[in-house]
Amino acid sequence: MTRVWVGQPYPLGATYDGLGTNFSLFSEGAERVELCLFDDNGGETRVDLPLVTGYVWHGYVPSVTPGTRYGYRVHGPWNPEAGQRFNPAKLLLDPYAKAVEGEVKWDQAVFPYPFAEPDAGPEETDSAPFVPRSVVSNPYFDWNNDRPPRHAPHRTIIYETHVKGISKRHPDVPPELQGTYAGLAHPAIVGHLHGLGVTTVELLPVHQFIHSQHLVEKNLRNYWGYDSIGFLAPHNEYSSAGQRGEQVAEFKGMVRTLHDAGIEVILDVVYNHTAEGNHLGPMLSFKGIDNQAYYRLTDDPRYYMDYTGTGNTLNVRHPHTLQLIMDSLRYWVTEMHVDGFRFDLAAALARGLHEVDRLSAFFDLIYQDPVVSQVKLIAEPWDVGEGGYQVGNFPVNWSEWNGRYRDTVRDFWRRQPETLADLGYRFTGSSDLYQTTGRAPYASINFVTAHDGFTLRDLVSYEQKHNEANGEDNHDGTDDNRSWNCGAEGETPDEGIKQLRSRQQRNFLTTLLLSQGVPMMLGGDELGRTQQGNNNGYCQDNEISWYDWNDVDQPLLAFAQQLVQFRREHAVLQRRRWFQGRSIHGEGVGDLLWFTPEGTPMTEQDWESSFINAIQVYISGDAILNAESEPAPDDSFLVLLSVRQDSSDFVVPKEVGKRWELLMDTSHESPFHEPRKAIRSGSKLSVEGLCVMVLRRLDPPKGGA
Repeated sequence: MTRVWVGQPYPLGATYDGLGTNFSLFSEGAERVELCLFDDNGGETRVDLPLVTGYVWHGYVPSVTPGTRYGYRVHGPWNPEAGQRFNPAKLLLDPYAKAVEGEVKWDQAVFPYPFAEPDAGPEETDSAPFVPRSVVSNPYFDWNNDRPPRHAPHRTIIYETHVKGISKRHPDVPPELQGTYAGLAHPAIVGHLHGLGVTTVELLPVHQFIHSQHLVEKNLRNYWGYDSIGFLAPHNEYSSAGQRGEQVAEFKGMVRTLHDAGIEVILDVVYNHTAEGNHLGPMLSFKGIDNQAYYRLTDDPRYYMDYTGTGNTLNVRHPHTLQLIMDSLRYWVTEMHVDGFRFDLAAALARGLHEVDRLSAFFDLIYQDPVVSQVKLIAEPWDVGEGGYQVGNFPVNWSEWNGRYRDTVRDFWRRQPETLADLGYRFTGSSDLYQTTGRAPYASINFVTAHDGFTLRDLVSYEQKHNEANGEDNHDGTDDNRSWNCGAEGETPDEGIKQLRSRQQRNFLTTLLLSQGVPMMLGGDELGRTQQGNNNGYCQDNEISWYDWNDVDQPLLAFAQQLVQFRREHAVLQRRRWFQGRSIHGEGVGDLLWFTPEGTPMTEQDWESSFINAIQVYISGDAILNAESEPAPDDSFLVLLSVRQDSSDFVVPKEVGKRWELLMDTSHESPFHEPRKAIRSGSKLSVEGLCVMVLRRLDPPKGGA
């Protein structure tokens, strides 16, 4: 007979102390909670948690060690009209499980109601044979003096990637490690990231998630992972070592290896909804533990508020749901050593009743938390609800994915009119969005491509989405791609079009890496990765999404490496403060000046013109300060951008220097130039159409020798 002692209400979850395990589960509406322990043969032993303290049910089992599988059966009223959906026939995952074994096998038993009568219930078939198990994990790990890299925000360069996709097809990664945490930590992958020069990897969701029924029925899978069911457990399918807690140690080893290489790890986290869907969805965890506490319900409690487009929204107004999120965040920082988070559909977390409240309880807790407030915090600043587009409205310690940057830069390089003034803001850090809220340029996470949408190669190769492989008749995915195929849809033998596409990829990367703010590159863009025009690869766990390391655009990769290194070498491209546009030290030259192609200062009329299709920007390095706020002058640059159809002459402005050298010209396959004959101010430069050129001032800094 299994002995159960009283135990402790906190910490929540299953906590192994070296002798046994304490189990603790919150449920305000439960009348009884059974802990279900499974042996190696799948046999189930049920024991009641003996005590409830402040709605937390708890007990200590001295015989339970790491690797033990468990779940819960929660007894209480089945009353959907009141928002209560207790059903002890359904085995439930622990919301605080730190490891999960298995996956959902879709069957009637997984659902709490009978298919024939959705409004009836409860459905009483035992779900245990069809659902995953929580696993007691071993908290002990040798971090070997691991230290977080702590790259300053303004010096950060993010690489958004997928744990599986980056290594699944790499020929130098052993087959048994491909697509796993250990695969991402393999020297071949770490060497690539280090050679590219990025400071930070942002991983698509690694919280335990499920593959939804509608995808499984179409022989597809939830590749992106935006269907979380466990907020403290690393997804088990990415483990090469096993699913009985080995995934926890493997994830920690991956982080330790990346830290050793000076690379931070940021997690894309999904706290706005879960995989249980709406009232017709499965019962896997939260819905059967305390439906009213964990989910936002409508005025008719049978139904769920849906600000996410997934069927439900987590109830961040409830203190225990807030506690779960905060405990999860702290766990990933303190125990898993991650360096920050990107919050999916973050506006949903800010909702009070219906409106988006920038100072909601969730953000107040983040701001006050001594652990979570100290790591990198990035918001996807929108959700699908009314008023959900909140770019520029998040608190001072947050950065944001800048969708305005993406749209403006795409429009500029596809020659859309009336984008020039907006480009000026985006190129210089989007002060119109962030400066008045007390934030710095690094509040803007700049990106041209991300996992959701075209890859960079596809952005210049397709004007229409081609999502037929997703099984939704090409209706899924956005139609607002703001892309240009350069003259042909998809692959083409036309060498002229292929050369133009290569140039456009260089133009996008150059604009991104020269802009103020934090650049985020989509993983694989530097390789020339294509998804064959699919702009919604969420369900493509196959060659469409995995990186093809045998078909690498080597010139593009070499350029990306040079470009990232160029940015990292120059503080003037990584400013901590906003441009002032005023003269520096009374010398009569500003820190940022804009010029027409004719070399004359831009006027308000020029900015408002829809016909300006070329521009020059002078970025001064004369007034750059180091970390000690001491003068540390950097080079000064003149950046020439042209979206003209053909080549044209630019006049180098006289106001900002006398002598210059050409460093970069994206019209060439190898854009970085060796130093050549000096170019004098007032002279003309022939600039190709659709091109970026970068000149460095040879004059000494103002006040220099």
